[in-house]
Amino acid sequence: MCLGIPGEVVEVGAGRPDLAKVDVSGVRRVVNIGLIEEEGVRPGDWVLIHVGFALSKLDEEEARLTLSYLEQIGQAYEDELKALSRSEIE
Repeated sequence: MCLGIPGEVVEVGAGRPDLAKVDVSGVRRVVNIGLIEEEGVRPGDWVLIHVGFALSKLDEEEARLTLSYLEQIGQAYEDELKALSRSEIE
């Protein structure tokens, strides 16, 4: 199962403005923000991530509610976090 997971933007790449480091429940990974780059993604913003791409921006309340729900579904969420921790964009 693949889920869209909210992540908080920690930093936006200086040399690669299409990439940002995000934090998802303590897992930090670089994701591609090219699809929403023109929305002005900044540290502190929340984005919905799927297969290494940020698909949309979320407000913090929506992001936290979604994370709370995902944590409750258990194994599928744990599997998604494991996959995220092993992923890498170069």
